[in-house]
Amino acid sequence: MENAARQATRHDDIKGRFDPWLLGPSLALACLGVVMVASSSIAIGENLEVGPFYFLTRHLVFLAIGLALAGWAMCTELKTIERYNHLLLLACFALLLLVFVPVIGSSVNGARRWINLGVSRVQVVEAVKLMFIVWLASYLVRFSGDVAVTWGAMLKPLGVAAGLVALLLLQPDFGSSSLLLAIAAGMLVLGGVNLPKMSLPIIVGLPILAFVAILEPYRMRRFTTFLDPWADQLGSGYQLTNALMAIGRGEWFGVGLGGSVQKLSYLPEAHTDFIFAVIGEELGFFGVCVVIGLYTLLVGRALYIGARCVERRRHFAGYCAFGVALWIGLQAIVSIGVNLGLLPTKGLTLPLISSGGSSVVMTCVALGLLLRVSYELDRSERQVAIRRDAFQSAESAPVAEMPVTTASAGDPSSRPRERIEPTYAEVA
Repeated sequence: MENAARQATRHDDIKGRFDPWLLGPSLALACLGVVMVASSSIAIGENLEVGPFYFLTRHLVFLAIGLALAGWAMCTELKTIERYNHLLLLACFALLLLVFVPVIGSSVNGARRWINLGVSRVQVVEAVKLMFIVWLASYLVRFSGDVAVTWGAMLKPLGVAAGLVALLLLQPDFGSSSLLLAIAAGMLVLGGVNLPKMSLPIIVGLPILAFVAILEPYRMRRFTTFLDPWADQLGSGYQLTNALMAIGRGEWFGVGLGGSVQKLSYLPEAHTDFIFAVIGEELGFFGVCVVIGLYTLLVGRALYIGARCVERRRHFAGYCAFGVALWIGLQAIVSIGVNLGLLPTKGLTLPLISSGGSSVVMTCVALGLLLRVSYELDRSERQVAIRRDAFQSAESAPVAEMPVTTASAGDPSSRPRERIEPTYAEVA
């Protein structure tokens, strides 16, 4: 009993380790973001008469808040987070509805995407992405056997995603809507949904999204401009052409940190949506490859950890890792593609690098959740290894021989006993 208690205490004392291949790229991207926000926002701050380091200070404040919340996520057990999955789903709809409340919601350039907290505005969709990922991960665990074989179990999360997308399109926010649907579809496929069965909702949904995209004139104008931005260089193609000129000017190793010309009031949103173009101009092709490599390492490692969790039957942790990897990977691909002229313009920031409030904070929280997944996976592997070593040691230990004792004359067990023959019941 004492050995069992000691062994249980020993297992409880085992600690995990945060994966360095996740932590390293995350810190590198965050540090690069601080440098590039400082470089790209000086001229913008001076033009707006808020000071040259206004956006850098703001970015550092939100980054500090994000790191604090990421630390909280890294210290929170995944089973505790999973327990509140239904409340998180309700919070998704509540937050998206709050933006339409006149006093609470805030409108910028005709879009109602923010909640006014007094000291700052919060873009609620960033929190919705993470909370939806946690809910969908829990759903895939609870209905793992049904999702792959029944239509109802597969269509329910898609229906929830469609409800969230409908509220996002009312804001309007087409970029985040498309990203949320892509995350949902990717998690369902990684969660075991049959690909041929998943193709039917995609075939039905894509024409609907295309119709919604061309329904608004400004979206249609973005699409036509993407195909030929030089046709209206000083009009609808102004952002994209200046971004392409910035990237082309950087050549192999860039013009040097701080030497960008396009950020001097030529390239709009140089510190947010088009910060990748500034990276291309100042750090060149080499800097672009470093940024893409860091995202590739981060997303690839997250997918690998998610696959290991699923193999060890830690499905909730694995699906959370898949969701965060899809979120960061897809958003980075869209942002980079827009800056390179490969995709139509979308209002999506470059994760951890672009200046922002809600985006920076929630990306840090998502990475904190991802690091918690790696911590609990490493802890479980260490516990399994100790149990296996203890079992092998017990099997290989020599069996102690029982001592042979000689019965004394007065010992009752030494007395001869009468043999009792077995009796059988008579059959009637």
